[in-house]
Amino acid sequence: MVTRRDFIKCAGGAVAALGGVETALASTGPHLDPDRVGVLCDFTLCIGCRRCEFACAEEAGLPHGELRAYDDTGVFAATRRPDAESLTVINRYPALSADHKPLDVKVNCLHCEHPACVSACPVTALQKNALGPVTYDPWRCIGCRYCMVACPFQIPAYEYHDATAPRVMKCTLCQDRTLEQGRPPACVEICPQEALLYGSRASLLRVAKARIEAHPDRYVDHVYGETEAGGTSWLYLADRDFHQLDLPEVASTSPAEVTESIQHGIFKGFSGPLMLAALVGVILKSAGACEKCEAEAAARNEAGKEADHE
Repeated sequence: MVTRRDFIKCAGGAVAALGGVETALASTGPHLDPDRVGVLCDFTLCIGCRRCEFACAEEAGLPHGELRAYDDTGVFAATRRPDAESLTVINRYPALSADHKPLDVKVNCLHCEHPACVSACPVTALQKNALGPVTYDPWRCIGCRYCMVACPFQIPAYEYHDATAPRVMKCTLCQDRTLEQGRPPACVEICPQEALLYGSRASLLRVAKARIEAHPDRYVDHVYGETEAGGTSWLYLADRDFHQLDLPEVASTSPAEVTESIQHGIFKGFSGPLMLAALVGVILKSAGACEKCEAEAAARNEAGKEADHE
């Protein structure tokens, strides 16, 4: 049962979180480290082993079978999307011609350079770390799901099955490993073909462009994620146009520029947090009155029991 003290604590936390929005929106985008990390995913090297799916689920503590269960290629019969229990999935696309092979495509959060999900979140539950990952704090999250609407890649998923403490679920770029331990993400570490390459985003861009230049017959001349949605931490190489792989054609400017202008209007002059604080005050006043009524009723009840006893 949530006590009045618990409610005051949570309400105070909400007001404080909303109060930080004005500061968070003071700039036009996050301040990123020049050496921020990323992942280069070369679809032409992927063999569809789905080891990355297994490693991701194990690292995130999500339900998963044994490693050998991921040898099942029957899942490629339908196009899949990440969900609350699968933060990354592999989809298979037919070969372009007899000279090509089927293309396996890894789908997960791209960790945008200027994320729309971060700008849309009213309580800073989602934040862009200067080193690359878009992190998530479930304690701050109020379940509004604005991030799901804002994401141009339709990645964040919601734990609808968990009525007690639902979370927004997405790839975190294994933030504990990458930010605290200096290790690559679990999916990168397990990949047997080195289809996934982890490093600084700047160096990965150089590698990607060098591969295109050296093998123009193998790659389409486009590094997906270099400019899409303002740039992303995940970069893709493929043998065909990316719209054929169900990756959206998005503008080179971040959608966050729109969401931030809306947020600025809502929170201008600290009006949003002040309105919430006023609402909390009314609720607490009502709660106090109820407690007083309950106390008086309990006293009357106790007096009645004593009278009956006499």
